[in-house]
Amino acid sequence: MSWAWEYEPGEQYVVGGENPAPEALVTQVEEKAGELVRAAEARYLDGTAFQGVGEGTKMATVANGLFLYLVVPRHERVYILQVTAF
Repeated sequence: MSWAWEYEPGEQYVVGGENPAPEALVTQVEEKAGELVRAAEARYLDGTAFQGVGEGTKMATVANGLFLYLVVPRHERVYILQVTAF
């Protein structure tokens, strides 16, 4: 398995739908998600072997908004849960 990020429960739900997030914000969130993946990969060298309680939901800010994310070491994933535009 390899570390990656994804929208949870899906891109359409998190940044699309009736009131989609601005494209500039989505770009910023996705760039920051890449940084979070690299940090998690360095912290959890073998995430699949991780045992214990995870970090819980966290918030990250970008220039045009913020987003909630969850790092799940056993899945080797950073899940983007919610995106909010300013």
